[in-house]
Amino acid sequence: MGTEILQHGILMLDGAMGTVLQQRGLPPGGQPELLNLTEPELLASVYREYVAAGSRVVYANTFGANGLKLAKTGHPVSEVVRAAITVAKEAVAGSGTLVALDVGPLGELLEPMGTLTFERAYNLFREMMETGAGAGADLIAIETMTDLYETKAALLAAKEATDLPVLVTMSFEADGRTFTGCTVTSMARTLEGLGADAIGLNCSLGPDKLAPLLKELCEHTRLPVVAKPNAGLPDPVDGHYDMGPEAFAQALLPCVEAGVSIVGGCCGTSPEYIRALSAALEGRQPGQRRYREAGFVCSAVTPAPLTGVRVIGERINPTGKKRFQQALLEEDLDYILDVAVQQEDAGADILDVNVGYPGVDEVAMLPKVVKKLQSAVSLPLQLDSSNPDALEAGLRVYNGKAAVNSVNGEQEVLDRVLPIVKKYGAAVVGLTLDKGGIPQTAEERVTIARRILAAALSYGIPKEDVWIDCLTLTVSAQQEQARETLKAVRMVREELGLQVVLGVSNISFGLPNRTLVTQNFLIQAMHAGLTLPIINPNQKEMMDAVAAFRVLSGEDESCRAYVARFAGETAKPAASGNRDMTLDDAILRGLKADAGRLAAEVLKTESELSLVENHLIPALDRVGEDYERGKVFLPQLLSAAQAAQAVFEVIRTSIVAQGGAPVKKGKLVVATVQGDIHDIGKNIVKTVLENYGYEVLDLGRDVPPETVLNTVREQGVRLVGLSALMTTTLPAMEQTVKLLGTLEEPPVVFVGGAVVTPEYAKHMGADYYAADARQSVEIARKVLG
Repeated sequence: MGTEILQHGILMLDGAMGTVLQQRGLPPGGQPELLNLTEPELLASVYREYVAAGSRVVYANTFGANGLKLAKTGHPVSEVVRAAITVAKEAVAGSGTLVALDVGPLGELLEPMGTLTFERAYNLFREMMETGAGAGADLIAIETMTDLYETKAALLAAKEATDLPVLVTMSFEADGRTFTGCTVTSMARTLEGLGADAIGLNCSLGPDKLAPLLKELCEHTRLPVVAKPNAGLPDPVDGHYDMGPEAFAQALLPCVEAGVSIVGGCCGTSPEYIRALSAALEGRQPGQRRYREAGFVCSAVTPAPLTGVRVIGERINPTGKKRFQQALLEEDLDYILDVAVQQEDAGADILDVNVGYPGVDEVAMLPKVVKKLQSAVSLPLQLDSSNPDALEAGLRVYNGKAAVNSVNGEQEVLDRVLPIVKKYGAAVVGLTLDKGGIPQTAEERVTIARRILAAALSYGIPKEDVWIDCLTLTVSAQQEQARETLKAVRMVREELGLQVVLGVSNISFGLPNRTLVTQNFLIQAMHAGLTLPIINPNQKEMMDAVAAFRVLSGEDESCRAYVARFAGETAKPAASGNRDMTLDDAILRGLKADAGRLAAEVLKTESELSLVENHLIPALDRVGEDYERGKVFLPQLLSAAQAAQAVFEVIRTSIVAQGGAPVKKGKLVVATVQGDIHDIGKNIVKTVLENYGYEVLDLGRDVPPETVLNTVREQGVRLVGLSALMTTTLPAMEQTVKLLGTLEEPPVVFVGGAVVTPEYAKHMGADYYAADARQSVEIARKVLG
């Protein structure tokens, strides 16, 4: 099947499978994928009901049929997926309805937030994709994703293992970000670039709450947009959702008017919802969409639309830098990360990453550096290499939409690199040179720029993803070339309408007071149309020039950023990013090696207790506060926790060396309740609590109430944390709370999870409700000190 069905009119998907199965007797915590083997007729009846209600695509019962979730069932992925597709295909036979292989999250966090590698995630997804395609699936639906990195692994697996159309939907909160901090725009630009055939939003919210996010999505993609919302919000007491079929259908109409063309339902919906939605949409067409045509790169959490001057930091490059060369040869990735952090702190918008040096295996090193950088730095990356294999290795593990630096006007270079750029949805820098070298005139450089643009377009790379480097030559050797470069910049910007790149600092090589010449050339180039200067952001003079230009061009509205940068400068010079790093800085930025080193330095003048109370805890408190305010997101929170672990190791080693006992602030139990197999949230709480010095007894997931009770009694625990993600497992949570209350000295209990509310926590008798890991820490402080 081609993608034609996705392109015309409104395509009706199905509603929830799990909700309907639970209504028909699936026990809480039961693994619905196993019903493909034990209750095929039950599943077939659900598919037939959806077809009768108007669904033109049904999702096979394979949401959790991956190698991780099936590991303990005794049934291989191939058996479960084949059975699922067969049941669905037979149920809809003769109706013209298509069957999608349904692919959900793996259930474990990918690195750097967790331990699951990108490569392992890819292989797990590929196993599903190959089996599903072989069993006869008509398309693939990747859904309910919250981590863009995991989503990329799944999408690559689908595209590389099959030729089926792929729909991809992610789950967003009302603040416009996923659980891991991904933005709607980062999702849109990344997944479209990677070759998804339709993208959208599902689960987490009802159609009314998803409407503004779907409108934003429609402005940032050319692809068909999918909406598969929940039936409102669930009542934790009885599990029912607060939006009926008619209200659900009416609430989805504004989404269709905004341009959504593929619709269905997620949690809480049923065939009745699809029937009401089909009736409401009869005769309607999706509304007109207005795509925002602008250059764009991003990390998962930081979108960088190219709507003005964007600074590319130049310092991750071994050229002329002996310490950096040494770091590459020794694989000292912490040093490279430090350089990146300094540039981010100084105001860079994008980081150029070049690891090419004699003796360095660039194909192996570039992905290692990419992974290291995205563990602690939120900026988009520009991968800088002439080695196509290294570029592909780096792009493959990059989480977001990167830029590639570079190609040139030689056809063989274009033919080697542009297919890689297209496959991974990157932007590309084109150098205005070819086999004849660097042209002496602006007109000749623009001719090469046109050739590069035409080649990129022929490979399907959109115009906004083509950046042109007009090349900066050394003014001390070729003085007239400064004027030609500036002329070329102006022509490329005005005649071709492309983003313009320059390695600005080359201009002053060999001259005294290089900074003055470089700064003046930067200013002239920006006025000529330079949008992407590659500079050292830790040189204050360069960033001052950019700040002033942004005021004069109108980019810095009401001069806010300029005033913030220079206000009070007479009393305190603006930071250049070169100040000495403190222990608190290292923890906040998630720099494990620096945190450990600086902790050892602090212990030369302070006690272990002082280090904990005056450095470690305040730094963790600050990152926790920033997380609650939406200034940092889950990756940064967990990176800070990992840096704190490094500090605790230094403290433990020091105490043990003196014959003392390790620091422990108190003991508590955490568990995901019986019937619930989700434990990502519980694991995050555990990690953060441990880094505040608490001893956490993690009982895992699907934990019977009696196990929690026995552990508390045997260990003398005073605090218990319980997690539940499914409404059907809330009774087990309540049962556990009540059972703990029967103890002679019952522990304090706090509860949390996606379906738990403060009201329901009180209803079930819990002492506290914790919305996130930060609130869990506050509860532990109150109870354990």
